[in-house]
Amino acid sequence: MRISDYIEQSFANLWKKKLRTFLTTFGVVIGIGALVSMISFGKGIQKNITDQFNEMELFNYISVSTSSSSRGNHYDPDEQPANEEEDLVSRSTDDSVKKVIDDAFIHDVTQLTGVESAFPELRFPAMIRFQEKEEFTFIQVLPAYICQSGLAKLRAGKPYTSDDANSLIISDSMLHRMRIKNPQEAIGQQLEISTLVLDLGFLNLANIVSAALGIKDPNVTRSDRLPFSSRNYTFTVVGVMEKMGFGGALPIRSDIFIPPGPSQQMEKLSLTSIWDFFQSPGRIKGYSSVSVRVSSAKYIEPVKKQIQDWGFKTFALIDQLEEMKKAFIIMDMFLFAVGMIAIVVASLGIINTMVMSIMERYKEIGIMKAVGASDRDVKKIFFFESGVIGFLGGVFGLILGWIVSMAINQVVNYFLSRQGVPYVNYFSFPWWLCAGAIVFSVLISLAAGIYPTIRAARVDPVVALRHD
Repeated sequence: MRISDYIEQSFANLWKKKLRTFLTTFGVVIGIGALVSMISFGKGIQKNITDQFNEMELFNYISVSTSSSSRGNHYDPDEQPANEEEDLVSRSTDDSVKKVIDDAFIHDVTQLTGVESAFPELRFPAMIRFQEKEEFTFIQVLPAYICQSGLAKLRAGKPYTSDDANSLIISDSMLHRMRIKNPQEAIGQQLEISTLVLDLGFLNLANIVSAALGIKDPNVTRSDRLPFSSRNYTFTVVGVMEKMGFGGALPIRSDIFIPPGPSQQMEKLSLTSIWDFFQSPGRIKGYSSVSVRVSSAKYIEPVKKQIQDWGFKTFALIDQLEEMKKAFIIMDMFLFAVGMIAIVVASLGIINTMVMSIMERYKEIGIMKAVGASDRDVKKIFFFESGVIGFLGGVFGLILGWIVSMAINQVVNYFLSRQGVPYVNYFSFPWWLCAGAIVFSVLISLAAGIYPTIRAARVDPVVALRHD
């Protein structure tokens, strides 16, 4: 018999028992549909994360910071200790001074092969006032070219084009916190930034003595006893940022962004460390961290190695990619295991159906053997019937999984869109998943048909012909 004959006969035999065939196939459909939905969800999460990271070029950034183990007064790329003993003495005698990330360091980093740009990450706390609303947040200094790049996705307005512009960009999440639903309303409006500065005028002898003796001066309020004062600065809102960064190596980490020029004219305390209060006026000041952008991910490792040789810590999100892949593999295995429960149940249904079919066709099998059919021919007949059930279950299971996944995706996006979250496809159906689902369904069905086919091949034609 040809393969087409086996397939035709399989459909004919299964059609004789429509209800039983439907129920058995439907069990496979449910199992494959559940398996496909779970795997597609895992792949969808992976695809969204990697695509968004690639779109925002997160893998092209290196974050550089001072290392607690790297010590020295100044950054010097050509600095070489005379020998190991001198280096040990130098670190032990001057262990309180870290290497400074300054403009000279940034300049040298930009000269490295593959580096497109490097700029300091400057953030400071402030109180903002906008349309009679106040919010506490962190202000970040962001160069104009970063705002004009693909990292800064604007929902309304446009980025500032000059580092000296008295303009700012506000995040969409900040507008939501201030209950401003239409981003366009913010464009062109004035926003006031109040920074905190250290007021050394408070630290006079009279105030110190009064505080020590517990003398209350009625002319001095409680707030006046704090050695701080505020400075107010007005900016114009020119853009509303839609997507924010995830931190790490990405330089965008705040809700308000201003150019470097106005920031240099502002009096402010960073308050990022308690040591900000104890820095002496003559102490060398630098940056806490710097973002380095490379033209391609292939330059990440050589640039990192050079910076580490200079005695600084580096972090690149691409370093975490392998760990992320391991986490994705574990998640896929878990989802696959859950989906396999339904597949196992469907396999038991196939075994039951095929065994019942053998018992009902006991005499028919005996007749086939009596007229010359071999054990192999009998096995092929029942193997093809199992395969047909698996094929139909795989095709319709794939369709069911896709329909259910798209329905869930629409429902989830509907509720998230009401909270201002953009549309995201949480499920992914690559071609290999679609083809693999059908092939896997057929293979599982064939595996489930092994026992029934062996049982059918062992039927004694003499006994079968006497069977009523």
